[in-house]
Amino acid sequence: MTTNDASVAWLTQEAYDRLKSELDHLSGPGRAEIVARIEQARSEGDLKENGGYHAAKEEQGKAEGRIRQLTELLRDAHVGEAPADDGVVEPGMMVSARIAGEVEDFLLGSREVAGGTDIVVYSERSPLGAAIQGTKAGDSVTYTAPNGKQITVDIISATPYVG
Repeated sequence: MTTNDASVAWLTQEAYDRLKSELDHLSGPGRAEIVARIEQARSEGDLKENGGYHAAKEEQGKAEGRIRQLTELLRDAHVGEAPADDGVVEPGMMVSARIAGEVEDFLLGSREVAGGTDIVVYSERSPLGAAIQGTKAGDSVTYTAPNGKQITVDIISATPYVG
């Protein structure tokens, strides 16, 4: 996948289905459960000193934030097979690179694709991700890190993520 739209995330069908299921739960039964807990806590009296009420309201805020995040991600996602195995660094690729002298292996793309794995993920919108997109094995680029330092990255390999 090559795109000029920075808001598009690449997702496997499995990741899309998992996130859609989470969204459906949060915006349906999950939302109803939180509302019921808020109502139960509200019926217990004074809201200023009602820990259950405040905890439920905080949980509701987090759930609503996650619903917005998932809605936006799924609306804009490119769903499908991994990118072509052409060695070009792009979202959906496992990249091996020497970064400031240290070899790192990571997925370029959305953390949501990696699911519950311990794979390191860099967004294609991060300074590193933006700097290496479109490069190939053997390429070397330098980018400015958020702390202002110039960091050199040597691409070793890029292969499609098949997680």
